[in-house]
Amino acid sequence: MSLHQIMYISSATGPVSAMQCAAIARDAEDRNRVDGVTGLLLFNSKRFLQVLEGPRDAVERIYQRVARDGRHNAIVKLRDVPIVAREFGEWGMAYDDPFQPASALKDKVAKLLDHAGPSTRAHFIGSAEMHRG
Repeated sequence: MSLHQIMYISSATGPVSAMQCAAIARDAEDRNRVDGVTGLLLFNSKRFLQVLEGPRDAVERIYQRVARDGRHNAIVKLRDVPIVAREFGEWGMAYDDPFQPASALKDKVAKLLDHAGPSTRAHFIGSAEMHRG
């Protein structure tokens, strides 16, 4: 099976609570596993950054569903490439929870990115470090 990867960034159209973000991640994980799609989603209270990887048709279908989702604005595709191997063997989720200290976010993302390539790591670590206002 040939694998494909899409990475995108988007802005949230409105406030997203930690509970809503966790529910988004759970729903996505359930749907994506059926299609053999894995990856990582980071929400830093303003922006979503996500990598989707798996069979090309499934990855593209999920990306198109996200692009139509009203919770996303200004979606920009950062990467759309065939890959030899998955960077994420299982779905990962990190988000900025207003009820827990955000200083742990960078470390949590770094741990989830242990097997990711340098470009993917740079995007996610940079997003995790972005100033939240």
